[in-house]
Amino acid sequence: MSIIPDKPPFKILDILYKKEFILFIVLISILIINSNITPYFLDLYNLIDSTFLFSEKAIIALTMTFIIIARHIDLSVASIIAVSSCVLGYTTSLGYDTWMVLLLTLFSGALCGAFNGAIITKFAIPSIIVTIGTMSLFRGLAYSFLEDSYYNKFPKLVSNLGNGYLFGYIPYAFLTFILLAFVFAFILHKTSVGKKIYSIGNNPDAAQYTGIAVNRYTFVLFTLNGLFSAIAAIFLSGRLSSVRPNIAFGWELEIITMVVLGGVYIYGGSGTILGVVISIFILGMLSFGLGLLNIPGVGIIIFTGLLLILSIGFPSFVRTLRRKNE
Repeated sequence: MSIIPDKPPFKILDILYKKEFILFIVLISILIINSNITPYFLDLYNLIDSTFLFSEKAIIALTMTFIIIARHIDLSVASIIAVSSCVLGYTTSLGYDTWMVLLLTLFSGALCGAFNGAIITKFAIPSIIVTIGTMSLFRGLAYSFLEDSYYNKFPKLVSNLGNGYLFGYIPYAFLTFILLAFVFAFILHKTSVGKKIYSIGNNPDAAQYTGIAVNRYTFVLFTLNGLFSAIAAIFLSGRLSSVRPNIAFGWELEIITMVVLGGVYIYGGSGTILGVVISIFILGMLSFGLGLLNIPGVGIIIFTGLLLILSIGFPSFVRTLRRKNE
């Protein structure tokens, strides 16, 4: 009598083909190469300060992960940062209480996200089309707020959040990202909410028939993405000590690259928070290393675009390779 195992037999190649393992090897390789190229790379204080390069983007990448797994995309996040930063600066200039300033800033981001979600769910318009439109709309609102001027006065708390360290060592923005990463990993991988998000991404129609409120989840995810864009805006404004209408310009590309490079399938239905976190460190350490080598910002942008193309095509390459070895 033959016994059918509950799980297929373990193969070492199963680990080697995992996206997270491959990303981890890439991260270690970058660390080794950079440490050999420049002696300043492994300096503890330099490494700590390098987290300022990606922490605000990483915070938004967590909610963007949920959105892409649910088979959507949000190209308006950088413009929401601009609007929220303007609200932050404007309410400060009016003399509002610090907590009221923060509350209105967070509300403005959530409102922008809810606007995206409402249009997508109410009129069944693809999210890429809606957010391309609101990307211009929100950025235009920021320019109408400021035109050629800027805000440079913020509550002391905002400046401390943007530039401060917990115990003098851990930047507040980086600490916020790490804590949120654990929360989002738990929600996505250990709760029924995460299972429903995966179901929506795999087949929205089937998810709807099984009783999942697809539109409600979509609306909440886009609202949450707007809220987290506002959180990033608070940290970024405090760090730069200045708000201009072109703030965070082009960030949407880098944030989406963080998510897709992390193994989240661009057509939805698969991906892990761990993979996204590793990819965030890959891009962060890569940018830090290139900066130490005085590579111009344009070169980093070009490299980011190439990584985005490679990360989209890589899953197909791995599937083809696995079929050949089976």
